[in-house]
Amino acid sequence: MAQPEWLAAGLRLALYLDLALVFGLPLFGLYALQRDERAGRFARRCRALALGGAGVGIALSLLALVEMARAMTGASDYAALQAHVLAMIVTGTDFGVAWCVRVAALLLFVLAGMNLGRLHRLRAPCAVLAAYGGVALATLAWGGHGAMHDGAVRYLHLASDVTHLLAAGAWVGALAAFLLLAWPGATPHGEALALLSRTANGFARIGTGIVALLVITGVLNYWLIVGPVMPEFAPMSYGGLLAAKLALFATMLGLAAANRFALAPRLEAAARTGERGPALQAVQALRRSLLLEAGTAALVLALVAVLGMQSPTPA
Repeated sequence: MAQPEWLAAGLRLALYLDLALVFGLPLFGLYALQRDERAGRFARRCRALALGGAGVGIALSLLALVEMARAMTGASDYAALQAHVLAMIVTGTDFGVAWCVRVAALLLFVLAGMNLGRLHRLRAPCAVLAAYGGVALATLAWGGHGAMHDGAVRYLHLASDVTHLLAAGAWVGALAAFLLLAWPGATPHGEALALLSRTANGFARIGTGIVALLVITGVLNYWLIVGPVMPEFAPMSYGGLLAAKLALFATMLGLAAANRFALAPRLEAAARTGERGPALQAVQALRRSLLLEAGTAALVLALVAVLGMQSPTPA
C-alpha cells in the first residue's frame, strides 16, 4: 500500500484498539465484578483507562474524518482541504452519519463517566458506559465491507459486522482487565490475587460465547464478502491476509485455552494455599500468556484494519 493508505490503516487500527477498550473495560466491570468491588482501586483504574480512551477516540475520529476527506478529494496536502468537503462527508454520507453517532456516544461516555462516581457500587454505571462504548465501537462497521451492499443484505452484513466488533471488543477488554490485575506490583497478595483468580476462572462461560459469536459472524462475513469461492492467497492479497488473520486467531484460541484449563486453575490452587512463592509463579505464567494473547490480538486487529480497505477480488 502507498503511504496515505498505511496512514488510513493505522488510524483504523488505532480506533479498533481504542474503542474496544472503551467498550470492553466497562463491560468487564458489569459481568465480572461484584457490587463492593466496583468501588475498589481496580475498578477505578478501569474507569480511568476507559475515560482516557474515550477522549483519544474523539481525537482519532477527527483525524479519520480529515483523512477520509483527503482520500475522497485526492488532495496531497491536508492544508488544501476546505471546510465544505468535511461538511459534505458528515451530512451526506453513511460514513459521516456513523462518525457523528460515534463522537456523540464518546462525548456522552465522558460526561457519564465524570458524573457517575457516587453510584460506582451499582451495576447501572457500568451498563451505561458499556452501552455508550458499544455504540461507538459499532459505528466502525460503516467504514468496512458491510456498507457496500444494498437492501436486506446490507442490513444483514452490518448486523454481522457490529456483532463481530462487539464480541472482539469484549475479548480485548477482558484481556486488558486481566493484564491490569496481573501486572507487576498488583499481585500476588490479598484481595487482588483473589480477584484475579476468581475472574480468570469465571471467564469461561463469557469467553465461550465470545468465541462462538466471532466464529459465526466471521463465517457469515466471509460468505457475504467473498461468496462460495476461494480467494487468491498471495502474501499481500485479501486471501493471504485473511489466512494470516485466521492463523493468528487460532493462536489466540490456543492461548485462551491454556489460560482456561491450565494457568487459571493453577492460580486458583495457589491462591487457596496462600503460599507466596507458588502464587507468584502462577501469576507470572498467566501474565506471560496474557501478554502473548494481547500481542496476537493487536496483530489480528491490524490485519482487520488492512482487510477492510482491500477488495476481495484481484484488480
